[in-house]
Amino acid sequence: MLQNKSKNRMMNMTEGNPLKLIASFALPLLLGNLLQQMYNVMDAVIVGRILGPWALAGVGATSSVQFLVMGFCIGLCSGFAIPIAQFFGAGDINRLKRSLFHDAILCVIFSVLLTVASTFWCDEILHMLQISAEIYDDAYTYLFIMFCGIPFTLLYNLLSGALRAVGDSKTPFLFLALSTVLNIVLDLVFILSFGMGVAGAALATVLAQALSGILCLILILKKMPVLVPNRRNCIFSLHELWVMLLIGLPMGLQYSITAIGCMVMQAANNALGSVYSSSFAAVTKIKQFSMCPFDALATGVSVYCGQNLGAGKMDRIKTGVKRGILTGALYGLFIGALISIFGRELSALFIGNDETAVLDAAAQFLLCIGTCYWMLGFLNVTRMSVQGLGFSGRAIFSGVAEMASRVIISIWIVPILGYPAICWDDQLAWVAGCFYIVPMCFHVIHKLEGQVSRKSA
Repeated sequence: MLQNKSKNRMMNMTEGNPLKLIASFALPLLLGNLLQQMYNVMDAVIVGRILGPWALAGVGATSSVQFLVMGFCIGLCSGFAIPIAQFFGAGDINRLKRSLFHDAILCVIFSVLLTVASTFWCDEILHMLQISAEIYDDAYTYLFIMFCGIPFTLLYNLLSGALRAVGDSKTPFLFLALSTVLNIVLDLVFILSFGMGVAGAALATVLAQALSGILCLILILKKMPVLVPNRRNCIFSLHELWVMLLIGLPMGLQYSITAIGCMVMQAANNALGSVYSSSFAAVTKIKQFSMCPFDALATGVSVYCGQNLGAGKMDRIKTGVKRGILTGALYGLFIGALISIFGRELSALFIGNDETAVLDAAAQFLLCIGTCYWMLGFLNVTRMSVQGLGFSGRAIFSGVAEMASRVIISIWIVPILGYPAICWDDQLAWVAGCFYIVPMCFHVIHKLEGQVSRKSA
C-alpha cells in the first residue's frame, strides 16, 4: 500500500514530452519558491511599513551574507539530490537509499559547523559589510537569529531535494504553503502584539522553516518508503561519504562564491549611505521574487537531465535543455519589461511613499536590471543542467566569473561612478557567467553522448 502511494507521488521524466514534463514538475516548484520568498517579503513589508525604513535597511543590509550561508545550504542539498535523481532514473533504489543515508550524515555535520561558525563571527561579518551605526543593532539581531535556524534550512532542503529528485515537487510546495501562512501570522503576532521588532520577523521565518522541514520528514517516513533507508542501506562508508561531498560541496560553493560577489557589491552600496541601503533592500526583495521562475525552471531541467542520464537517453537531454533555455529567455523578456516599467510602484510595497529619494534610487536600479533579465534564461538553465549531469565542479567556474565581475566593479568602478555602477553590476556579472557556462553545458552533453555510446556498443 505504501509503495503504491509512493509511486503516485513520483514522476518518471524519462518518457513523454520534455517541456511538458519539465513544466509540470517546475510549476509546483515555482509556487514553492514564491512562497519561500514570501517569508522574506512579508518580513520586509511588515518591517518597512511598521518599524520604518531604517529597520528595513537593517534587515536588507544582511541579504547578501544570508545568501552566502543559506545559499550554501541550499546548493549543498541540491548537489546531494543529483545522485538520487540519477539512481531513480536507472531504477537502482538500493544505491539511492545509501546515498540518502550518507547525505543525512553530511547535513548533520554541516548543521553544527555552519551554525557555530556563523553565529560566532556574526559581528565581524557585519563590520565587513560596512553596516552603518544607525542600523547595526537591527542587522545584528536579525542575522544572528537567522543563523540559528541553519539546521532547519538544511533539514528542509535535504528532504525536499530528495522528494524532487524522484519527481515529487508538489509535496514541498504544499508544506511551504502552510509554513508561509504560519510565517505571516507569527510576523504580526511577534511584531505587533509582542513588540519584538526585527527579532520577531527573524524568529517567525525560522519557525516557519522548521515546520516545513518537519512536515517533509513525517511524510517521507509515513508515505515514501523509497526514500527511507533500511538497516541494510545504513552502513557507513567513508568512500561514499566522500563521493557525496564531492558532488554536494561544489554546488554549495557555487552559491557561496556568487554570494561573495554580492556581499562585495552590497558593501560598496552600503558605503554610499542609508538611502541606498534601503533602496537596495527593496530591490533585493523584488529581484528574489521575480527570479523564482528561473530557479524553478532550471531545477526542473536539472532533475530531468539527471533522470535521463541515469536512463542513458542523451537525445532527450539535449531537447530538454534547449527548450528550457528558450522558455527562460522568453520569461526574462517579459518580467524584465515589467519591473523596468513599474519599478517605482513595486518598490512602494516596501517603502513609504514619502521616502522619495529611496524610491527614486530603487526605480533606477530596477530600470537598469530589467533590460538584461533574459540572460538568466541562458545562465540558470545551462548551469543547473551541468550540475544535474554530474559536473558540478565545472559549473562552479561560472560563479567565479560572476564573483570576479562584481568584485572588480564594486571595488574600482563604484568609487568613481557611484550608484549607477551598482545598477549595472549584476548584468555584467551575468554576461561573464554566460560566456563560460553556455558553451560548457553543450560540451558536457557531447562528452556524455560519447560515453553512453561506448557503453552501449
